[in-house]
Amino acid sequence: MYGCVGTPICCPPQYCVRNYYTPRVVPVIHPVVNVNRYNVVNVPQHVYQPMTTNVVVDPGQGYGGYGGNLGYNRLFF
Repeated sequence: MYGCVGTPICCPPQYCVRNYYTPRVVPVIHPVVNVNRYNVVNVPQHVYQPMTTNVVVDPGQGYGGYGGNLGYNRLFF
């Protein structure tokens, strides 16, 4: 036989690994916080307060009831 040697050489085994994957659902929770912000804004509100005054005008004692100033009141002119 072609020159057989006494003891055969034995090599270490070679491995061929086939990886298979199976999906597994793992819940990941992301909390979301909704914030409703109510911002107070100062807005001026104009309030008008009516005021009534009574003014008595004395015409004096002149001609035709107008006094010496022809009916003009010194408070207004």
